[in-house]
Amino acid sequence: MKKKIILCLTILLLTLPLSGCTTYLKDDKGKIVKEETTGQSLASNILCKPTNKDVIKTYDKNKVNIKKLPDCSSFNPGAGKYGGIWETLFIKPLSFLIIQIGRVLRNYGWAIIVVTILIRLIIFPISKKSAMQAENMKLAQKDLTKLEKKYKNRSSQEDQMMQAQEMMAIYKKYDINPMSGCLFSFIQMPLFFAFLESLNRLPIIFEGKFLGFKLGMSPFVAVFDGKFSFDALINCFANGTWIYILLPVCVALATFFSFKLNSGVSSGSEEQQQQMKLTLNIMLVFITFTSLTMPVSIIIYWITGSLFTIIQAEVIRRLKNGRSNKKRIKK
Repeated sequence: MKKKIILCLTILLLTLPLSGCTTYLKDDKGKIVKEETTGQSLASNILCKPTNKDVIKTYDKNKVNIKKLPDCSSFNPGAGKYGGIWETLFIKPLSFLIIQIGRVLRNYGWAIIVVTILIRLIIFPISKKSAMQAENMKLAQKDLTKLEKKYKNRSSQEDQMMQAQEMMAIYKKYDINPMSGCLFSFIQMPLFFAFLESLNRLPIIFEGKFLGFKLGMSPFVAVFDGKFSFDALINCFANGTWIYILLPVCVALATFFSFKLNSGVSSGSEEQQQQMKLTLNIMLVFITFTSLTMPVSIIIYWITGSLFTIIQAEVIRRLKNGRSNKKRIKK
């Protein structure tokens, strides 16, 4: 019964983003309209009014009626037209929360950080299980290595069945459930897309700043003005936009340590370890390069979430080591 509930929740979380998604503003030629200074793609179904005069003119020029929209400061998630389950249950409440915390803190960059931490605390019981699984896999490494050596040159069907049975026994011994570690990943994806859509549909966010960074600006636009060239790379040190290069670097570092502490790479057979390392390296490169074109607001969310994961993994590791030491003393 428990497995069926988990499966249903997973399917629900993965299919919800298919309704009520962001639609982008397009010109007469069908190209997505971007904000001139930040290069951010403008959503046509924004949730509240922009304050930037140039952005307002852009919407008026493309015949999007934004006069009926509320001011961002007075946005109500229960008002307005119904935009689908995804928008109603996730995007609007999350947007409202970001706005309210941003008003209290007087900065929407800090609001993104606070909301990210709050959400991670709410789903902590699930993420904790995922982290515990990674630690348990590390503890089971010695037994798994012995098992691999035992059946190294034995490839008959009977031997493979015996190996699978002994592996399951090891998993049971160390309280390892391979499927439970995947649940957090399935939950994290919809959360990421909900944040992405909320931030893209709130003009008050992409018009703001955080520690000198424009929240709607992407590192690629800031450094290269949307077109890669070595001249632009050199000029960025003169005009001060080089600081945006630090953001993808922070994304890479935070993601790397997050993967390292939570993936359980050191567990499993040598072949499995190599496959896992290759997969994680590919994901690391992909996420780093993707962050170049992501707005600063999303980068802040990603770095905050990764740092939370790193701290969580370290706390769980120390707790497990402390419990293990106590058991040894008792013996």
